[in-house]
Amino acid sequence: MTAPGFVEDTGIKTIPFTRSYERAGKHMERILVIGGARALGAAVARRAAKDGYEVVIGARNLAAAEAQACEIGAMAVRIDLQDESTIAAAAERLGEGVDHIVTTGSAPHDVRATELDRDSLLAAFTAKVAGPMLVAKHFAPVLRSTGSMVLFSGVVGWRPGPGSLVKGVTNGAVEYAARHLAADLAPVRVNAVSPGVVDSGAWDRLGEKKADVLGRSAARTFVGRHGSTDDVVDTVMWLLRAGFVSGETIHVEGGARHNSA
Repeated sequence: MTAPGFVEDTGIKTIPFTRSYERAGKHMERILVIGGARALGAAVARRAAKDGYEVVIGARNLAAAEAQACEIGAMAVRIDLQDESTIAAAAERLGEGVDHIVTTGSAPHDVRATELDRDSLLAAFTAKVAGPMLVAKHFAPVLRSTGSMVLFSGVVGWRPGPGSLVKGVTNGAVEYAARHLAADLAPVRVNAVSPGVVDSGAWDRLGEKKADVLGRSAARTFVGRHGSTDDVVDTVMWLLRAGFVSGETIHVEGGARHNSA
Protein backbone atom coordinates (compact mmCIF):
# COMPACT_ATOMS: atom_id res chain seq x y z
CA MET A 1 0.00 0.00 0.00
CA THR A 2 1.40 3.38 -0.98
CA ALA A 3 0.40 6.64 0.65
CA PRO A 4 -0.55 9.52 -1.64
CA GLY A 5 2.08 12.13 -2.43
CA PHE A 6 2.44 14.98 0.06
CA VAL A 7 4.87 17.72 1.00
CA GLU A 8 7.26 16.82 3.80
CA ASP A 9 8.36 19.68 6.05
CA THR A 10 12.11 19.64 6.66
CA GLY A 11 12.00 22.59 9.04
CA ILE A 12 13.91 24.76 6.55
CA LYS A 13 12.26 24.19 3.18
CA THR A 14 9.74 21.73 1.80
CA ILE A 15 10.27 19.10 -0.85
CA PRO A 16 7.81 16.69 -2.49
CA PHE A 17 8.06 13.25 -1.02
CA THR A 18 5.97 10.11 -1.53
CA ARG A 19 6.25 7.63 1.31
CA SER A 20 5.68 3.91 0.72
CA TYR A 21 4.62 2.29 3.96
CA GLU A 22 4.68 -1.31 2.78
CA ARG A 23 6.38 -3.28 0.07
CA ALA A 24 5.32 -6.85 -0.70
CA GLY A 25 3.34 -6.91 2.56
CA LYS A 26 6.31 -5.93 4.72
CA HIS A 27 7.04 -2.80 6.72
CA MET A 28 9.40 -0.53 4.82
CA GLU A 29 12.24 0.29 7.21
CA ARG A 30 13.28 3.92 7.45
CA ILE A 31 16.99 4.77 7.53
CA LEU A 32 18.47 8.18 8.28
CA VAL A 33 21.91 8.70 6.74
CA ILE A 34 23.66 11.68 8.30
CA GLY A 35 26.27 12.89 5.86
CA GLY A 36 24.32 11.17 3.10
CA ALA A 37 24.83 13.93 0.54
CA ARG A 38 28.44 13.08 -0.29
CA ALA A 39 31.15 10.40 -0.47
CA LEU A 40 30.55 7.24 1.57
CA GLY A 41 27.34 8.60 3.10
CA ALA A 42 25.85 9.12 -0.35
CA ALA A 43 26.90 5.61 -1.36
CA VAL A 44 25.14 4.17 1.71
CA ALA A 45 22.01 6.18 0.89
CA ARG A 46 21.99 4.98 -2.72
CA ARG A 47 22.39 1.34 -1.71
CA ALA A 48 19.71 1.60 0.98
CA ALA A 49 17.25 3.06 -1.54
CA LYS A 50 18.10 0.29 -3.99
CA ASP A 51 17.57 -2.32 -1.27
CA GLY A 52 14.09 -1.03 -0.49
CA TYR A 53 14.63 1.14 2.56
CA GLU A 54 12.81 4.44 3.01
CA VAL A 55 15.80 6.76 2.99
CA VAL A 56 16.16 10.10 4.73
CA ILE A 57 19.30 12.08 3.93
CA GLY A 58 20.53 14.37 6.69
CA ALA A 59 23.18 16.96 5.87
CA ARG A 60 24.43 20.36 6.96
CA ASN A 61 23.90 21.62 3.42
CA LEU A 62 20.18 21.15 2.81
CA ALA A 63 20.43 21.94 -0.90
CA ALA A 64 22.99 19.15 -1.37
CA ALA A 65 20.80 16.76 0.63
CA GLU A 66 17.79 17.64 -1.50
CA ALA A 67 19.70 17.11 -4.72
CA GLN A 68 20.80 13.64 -3.60
CA ALA A 69 17.31 12.88 -2.30
CA CYS A 70 15.72 13.77 -5.66
CA GLU A 71 18.19 11.50 -7.42
CA ILE A 72 17.31 8.40 -5.40
CA GLY A 73 13.70 9.09 -4.38
CA ALA A 74 14.43 9.93 -0.76
CA MET A 75 13.64 12.66 1.75
CA ALA A 76 16.00 15.40 2.95
CA VAL A 77 16.36 17.10 6.32
CA ARG A 78 18.96 19.51 7.63
CA ILE A 79 21.22 18.07 10.34
CA ASP A 80 24.35 19.87 11.42
CA LEU A 81 26.23 17.81 14.00
CA GLN A 82 27.77 21.05 15.28
CA ASP A 83 24.29 22.47 16.03
CA GLU A 84 22.17 20.47 18.47
CA SER A 85 19.03 22.40 17.59
CA THR A 86 19.06 20.96 14.06
CA ILE A 87 19.33 17.44 15.48
CA ALA A 88 16.39 18.04 17.80
CA ALA A 89 14.31 19.53 14.97
CA ALA A 90 15.04 16.57 12.68
CA ALA A 91 14.03 14.09 15.40
CA GLU A 92 10.74 15.94 15.81
CA ARG A 93 10.13 15.91 12.05
CA LEU A 94 10.77 12.16 11.92
CA GLY A 95 8.64 11.48 14.99
CA GLU A 96 6.71 8.69 13.27
CA GLY A 97 9.75 6.50 13.84
CA VAL A 98 13.18 5.60 12.52
CA ASP A 99 14.61 2.09 12.18
CA HIS A 100 18.27 2.85 11.53
CA ILE A 101 20.67 5.77 11.73
CA VAL A 102 24.05 5.88 9.97
CA THR A 103 26.27 8.83 10.76
CA THR A 104 29.36 9.50 8.64
CA GLY A 105 30.17 13.07 9.70
CA SER A 106 33.73 14.29 10.17
CA ALA A 107 35.63 17.57 10.58
CA PRO A 108 39.33 16.80 10.02
CA HIS A 109 41.98 18.84 11.82
CA ASP A 110 45.22 17.32 10.54
CA VAL A 111 47.95 19.17 12.43
CA ARG A 112 50.72 18.45 14.92
CA ALA A 113 50.09 19.04 18.63
CA THR A 114 51.95 22.36 18.58
CA GLU A 115 49.60 23.65 15.87
CA LEU A 116 46.29 22.69 17.49
CA ASP A 117 43.42 25.13 17.17
CA ARG A 118 40.92 24.76 20.00
CA ASP A 119 37.79 25.44 17.93
CA SER A 120 38.87 23.04 15.17
CA LEU A 121 39.73 20.44 17.80
CA LEU A 122 36.29 20.68 19.38
CA ALA A 123 34.61 20.59 15.97
CA ALA A 124 36.44 17.35 15.15
CA PHE A 125 35.28 15.73 18.39
CA THR A 126 31.75 16.97 17.87
CA ALA A 127 31.49 15.52 14.37
CA LYS A 128 32.80 12.09 15.35
CA VAL A 129 31.78 11.63 18.99
CA ALA A 130 29.65 14.31 20.65
CA GLY A 131 27.42 14.80 17.60
CA PRO A 132 26.43 11.12 17.31
CA MET A 133 25.82 11.05 21.07
CA LEU A 134 23.46 14.01 20.71
CA VAL A 135 21.78 12.21 17.81
CA ALA A 136 21.22 9.31 20.23
CA LYS A 137 19.81 11.75 22.80
CA HIS A 138 17.18 13.20 20.50
CA PHE A 139 16.38 10.14 18.39
CA ALA A 140 16.17 7.57 21.20
CA PRO A 141 12.43 8.25 21.67
CA VAL A 142 11.74 7.57 17.96
CA LEU A 143 14.25 4.76 17.27
CA ARG A 144 12.38 1.50 16.97
CA SER A 145 13.57 -1.18 19.41
CA THR A 146 14.53 -3.54 16.58
CA GLY A 147 16.66 -0.86 14.94
CA SER A 148 20.27 0.25 15.07
CA MET A 149 22.83 3.00 14.83
CA VAL A 150 26.04 2.74 12.81
CA LEU A 151 28.86 5.18 13.59
CA PHE A 152 31.93 5.78 11.44
CA SER A 153 35.46 5.43 12.78
CA GLY A 154 38.66 4.96 10.72
CA VAL A 155 41.89 2.99 10.61
CA VAL A 156 43.96 6.01 11.67
CA GLY A 157 42.60 5.46 15.17
CA TRP A 158 44.82 2.37 15.35
CA ARG A 159 47.82 3.71 13.40
CA PRO A 160 49.36 6.68 15.24
CA GLY A 161 51.53 9.05 13.26
CA PRO A 162 52.67 12.68 13.11
CA GLY A 163 49.91 15.02 12.02
CA SER A 164 47.09 12.55 12.65
CA LEU A 165 46.70 13.27 16.36
CA VAL A 166 43.15 14.63 16.27
CA LYS A 167 41.91 12.26 13.60
CA GLY A 168 43.44 9.31 15.42
CA VAL A 169 42.03 10.15 18.84
CA THR A 170 38.54 10.98 17.56
CA ASN A 171 38.34 7.83 15.44
CA GLY A 172 39.57 5.74 18.34
CA ALA A 173 36.96 7.31 20.61
CA VAL A 174 34.20 6.19 18.23
CA GLU A 175 34.86 2.57 19.26
CA TYR A 176 34.07 3.42 22.88
CA ALA A 177 31.10 5.57 21.90
CA ALA A 178 29.57 2.62 20.02
CA ARG A 179 30.23 0.25 22.91
CA HIS A 180 28.70 2.48 25.57
CA LEU A 181 25.80 3.69 23.44
CA ALA A 182 24.94 0.04 22.76
CA ALA A 183 24.55 -0.50 26.51
CA ASP A 184 22.67 2.75 27.01
CA LEU A 185 20.21 2.38 24.12
CA ALA A 186 19.64 -1.40 24.36
CA PRO A 187 17.86 -3.19 22.79
CA VAL A 188 18.64 -0.77 19.94
CA ARG A 189 21.94 -2.00 18.48
CA VAL A 190 24.89 0.35 18.08
CA ASN A 191 28.01 -0.52 16.11
CA ALA A 192 30.81 1.25 14.26
CA VAL A 193 32.53 0.74 10.93
CA SER A 194 36.23 1.57 10.69
CA PRO A 195 37.34 1.86 7.04
CA GLY A 196 40.90 1.97 5.82
CA VAL A 197 42.00 3.96 2.78
CA VAL A 198 39.07 3.75 0.37
CA ASP A 199 38.81 5.06 -3.17
CA SER A 200 35.54 6.86 -2.47
CA GLY A 201 36.34 9.99 -4.44
CA ALA A 202 37.86 11.79 -1.48
CA TRP A 203 41.36 11.30 -2.91
CA ASP A 204 40.54 12.75 -6.33
CA ARG A 205 41.72 16.14 -5.08
CA LEU A 206 45.28 14.82 -5.22
CA GLY A 207 45.22 14.55 -9.00
CA GLU A 208 48.18 12.56 -10.34
CA LYS A 209 49.35 11.80 -6.78
CA LYS A 210 46.21 9.81 -6.03
CA ALA A 211 47.50 6.57 -7.60
CA ASP A 212 50.67 6.73 -5.50
CA VAL A 213 48.72 7.23 -2.26
CA LEU A 214 46.38 4.34 -3.03
CA GLY A 215 49.29 2.14 -4.09
CA ARG A 216 51.21 2.74 -0.87
CA SER A 217 48.06 2.06 1.12
CA ALA A 218 47.50 -1.22 -0.71
CA ALA A 219 51.06 -2.30 0.12
CA ARG A 220 50.32 -1.86 3.84
CA THR A 221 47.36 -4.27 3.82
CA PHE A 222 47.36 -8.06 4.09
CA VAL A 223 45.11 -8.38 1.05
CA GLY A 224 47.29 -6.31 -1.29
CA ARG A 225 44.77 -3.69 -2.37
CA HIS A 226 43.14 -0.49 -1.21
CA GLY A 227 39.49 -0.39 -0.23
CA SER A 228 36.49 0.27 -2.43
CA THR A 229 33.25 2.06 -1.65
CA ASP A 230 31.40 -1.25 -1.94
CA ASP A 231 33.62 -2.79 0.75
CA VAL A 232 32.36 -0.22 3.23
CA VAL A 233 28.75 -0.06 2.06
CA ASP A 234 28.44 -3.87 2.12
CA THR A 235 29.55 -3.83 5.76
CA VAL A 236 27.10 -1.11 6.74
CA MET A 237 24.20 -2.93 5.09
CA TRP A 238 25.18 -6.17 6.84
CA LEU A 239 25.20 -4.41 10.21
CA LEU A 240 21.68 -3.09 9.65
CA ARG A 241 20.47 -6.70 9.47
CA ALA A 242 22.89 -8.29 11.96
CA GLY A 243 20.42 -8.61 14.81
CA PHE A 244 22.85 -10.31 17.21
CA VAL A 245 25.72 -7.82 16.80
CA SER A 246 25.94 -4.79 19.08
CA GLY A 247 28.69 -2.72 20.65
CA GLU A 248 31.23 -3.78 18.03
CA THR A 249 33.62 -1.97 15.70
CA ILE A 250 33.99 -3.71 12.35
CA HIS A 251 37.34 -3.03 10.70
CA VAL A 252 37.22 -2.80 6.90
CA GLU A 253 40.86 -2.17 6.04
CA GLY A 254 42.43 -5.40 4.83
CA GLY A 255 44.34 -5.88 8.08
CA ALA A 256 46.21 -2.57 7.73
CA ARG A 257 46.07 -1.81 11.45
CA HIS A 258 47.95 -5.04 12.20
CA ASN A 259 50.69 -4.46 9.64
CA SER A 260 53.76 -2.66 10.98
CA ALA A 261 55.20 -2.12 7.48
